[in-house]
Amino acid sequence: MTVFHPGLAEVVRQDPRYAYEAYEFVFYALHHTQKLLDREPPEAHGEREAPADHHHVSGPELLEGIRDLALHDFGRMARTVFRLWGIHRTDDFGEIVFNLIESGMMSRTSEDSRADFHAVYDLDRALVEGFRFQLDEARG
Repeated sequence: MTVFHPGLAEVVRQDPRYAYEAYEFVFYALHHTQKLLDREPPEAHGEREAPADHHHVSGPELLEGIRDLALHDFGRMARTVFRLWGIHRTDDFGEIVFNLIESGMMSRTSEDSRADFHAVYDLDRALVEGFRFQLDEARG
């Protein structure tokens, strides 16, 4: 589901290597990853504010969440979708994340770097070999 956000449109205008939807997907993947790791921000479930580092997700953790969400949402088409969006390797997600950080739409810790996303896994193998049909979903 694409929802127009002027800030994202400006990021895409400044770095058109990646589609608008790729940036939007990274936000969904961040929330998905935080949920998988039980690190959701307090506004997600009405808690009082916790330290920001409690919600932090590292580059490799985000990449695992990206893979999981892509396989769930796009199935066998995940690799094709990423290619259409201009994403060919895990490093591309690092570029997207740091474009969002530089625009003020995401935050980082002093330990975070683009290198955290460098060649973490092979997208082709991760998205093709990682796909499995879920019987409960297939029957739906």
